[in-house]
Amino acid sequence: MITDEHAQRMEAGVYWTARAMQEQGSRFYRALGQALEAADAGNRRLIYRTWPDALRDFHGRGQVLAANEAAHEEEAQGG
Repeated sequence: MITDEHAQRMEAGVYWTARAMQEQGSRFYRALGQALEAADAGNRRLIYRTWPDALRDFHGRGQVLAANEAAHEEEAQGG
């Protein structure tokens, strides 16, 4: 089960969670990532409640993608 606090943190990272699902998931999870990205807040919460383990996993993967992209951007800027 996803707590309200965890759902709020995941909500802040919807872009990265959806991106991880679309880049790294099976066909089902790629489609679910597209749905997550397109969903309004109520439907996002429904997706989180329905597939909590998968969303938790892809949220973590999305955080890795975000960190890697930030490091890449910093490196490109000479930092």
